[in-house]
Amino acid sequence: MRTNQEVQIRDPFIYVDRKESKYYLYGSTDRNIWGKGTSFDVWVGNDLKNWEGPYPVFRPEQDFYSEENFWAPEVHYYKGAYYMFATFLLKGSGFRGTATLKSNSLTGPFTPHSEGVVTPDDWFSLDGTLHIDDEGMPWMVFCHEWVQIGDGEICAVRLSEDLKEALDEPVTLFAASDAPWPTSFKHKTRNTQANYVTDGPYVYRAENDELLLLWASFVDNVYAQGISRSKTGKITGPWLHDEEPLFSSDGGHGMLFHDLHDQLHLTLHSPNKTPNERPVFIELDENNGSIRRRDDESKRNR
Repeated sequence: MRTNQEVQIRDPFIYVDRKESKYYLYGSTDRNIWGKGTSFDVWVGNDLKNWEGPYPVFRPEQDFYSEENFWAPEVHYYKGAYYMFATFLLKGSGFRGTATLKSNSLTGPFTPHSEGVVTPDDWFSLDGTLHIDDEGMPWMVFCHEWVQIGDGEICAVRLSEDLKEALDEPVTLFAASDAPWPTSFKHKTRNTQANYVTDGPYVYRAENDELLLLWASFVDNVYAQGISRSKTGKITGPWLHDEEPLFSSDGGHGMLFHDLHDQLHLTLHSPNKTPNERPVFIELDENNGSIRRRDDESKRNR
């Protein structure tokens, strides 16, 4: 058994199993997260404080198309099976992208499902997440990376019903600089113009039926988490952006979920420095589409 402070993980993703009253914590778990590393694990808990594991959920075959940058796995239940969306750096092309894997169990083993990545072959892309629209059609929302285009973008693409391939060209939802809260930076060797990061999109349907998009960027070189809102309620937007980030204390790549007691939570990793990153769970209050940290509300009422 391990506590949150003993679990090193980036990009945490929680699957709530309401039948078994358990939480499954997935994420980027390779210790050498920025280089060689070929594994995904899961931690299992009855609360959000203590975890058993880690249990291996994906170990690639020798001929798998990637051997580094195994990032940001998240697991969704869809049409009778569990699908993992995960990012990989491709051996042949050197580009990154998101692929789908499949299992009949939350503890795996997951096996490759898509034929390579679902994102464009000549893009640096990452952090794909599943969204099912009002017509029941699957989409993948993902990031077109700043390392290629400077001003990182959030994009969406329609998927085949079996989640194996993209049906259309991706649609750009917005660029990071469209939002008021991220700030730019200059990189010493790559894209030395003003760069803006987009990381870890997650789609959430609010209680008032508003469609929200949680995503990460940087504020004065500090990792942060913000929210955007679809004016039409559709994934294609257009999108409006909250003025201030939801979290700006060196943490990000988060997602939203309701726990076994129906309390809304934000989970993310913090701090944003290897090997110190840990899963953080923050209770939220939701009111007519407005999302606030409960601890912020308590401070206001003092």
